[in-house]
Amino acid sequence: MAGTKRASPGAGNEKDEPISSVFLSEEDAEKLTEARKDLQRTEIILERNSQLLLGPVYERRRPIVKAIQKFWPIALMNHSMFAIHAQHKADQLALSYLEDLWIKRDPKERRCFTIEFNFKENPYFTNTMLHKEYKYVPSKPTAADETPDADGLTPSMIDFSWEQDVKSLSMKIDWKDPDNALTKLYPREKGEDDDDDPAESGSFFNYFEHEDDPFEIGLSISNEIFPDAIDYFLGEAGDNLDSDDEEDDDDDADEIDLEQPKSKKRKV
Repeated sequence: MAGTKRASPGAGNEKDEPISSVFLSEEDAEKLTEARKDLQRTEIILERNSQLLLGPVYERRRPIVKAIQKFWPIALMNHSMFAIHAQHKADQLALSYLEDLWIKRDPKERRCFTIEFNFKENPYFTNTMLHKEYKYVPSKPTAADETPDADGLTPSMIDFSWEQDVKSLSMKIDWKDPDNALTKLYPREKGEDDDDDPAESGSFFNYFEHEDDPFEIGLSISNEIFPDAIDYFLGEAGDNLDSDDEEDDDDDADEIDLEQPKSKKRKV
């Protein structure tokens, strides 16, 4: 029977390396492909059901954390990767006016979403909400004509790829002083070639005014910070160090006041 022989690089004598290669028949390859698709569709269903179950829980959490001063700014800044892209003092001061953060899922493709940042009145911009949308744009031209199965899934959903099927959108920030807009003061810096990812993210607020999200800030927020926001607020998630153990060389740190609340350490 025809098949495919897949061997490890530098495979030698089979007696010396008894598990160095395998002859995979077309029949077995098809079975593996079907088994993988079965796992993928089950994972999609589990993820969708999990999001539906967690939705009401997040709704109940929302007013609780909103009532806590600077909950979301602290939770965000306690995520090490997010903090890298909000390293400017001006960014942190602007973020200190953030009072609510919410994620709205696309009802058709729940792996796509919009992140909403709700701000109090602040000296930086007039927008009360800044948002970043990750829109489902199927790469297959026939996706719109596909009929969902009993579980509401289509072949395109099973073959979903974040890189190919999602488009991130930009929005305009209405800066109160355009000459001192944070995105103007701290623009993204290009790499050596125009096609390269930015070498420097600049102000965090470039995240809204640029379409692309090369640093995957949105995925960090949706997959890590938002679901575990309480743990991040308390400094009990991620790889953050206790703020008491860090040296602070910034003379104006008290002005920003995004220090995490004191809490008991979890035992590992």
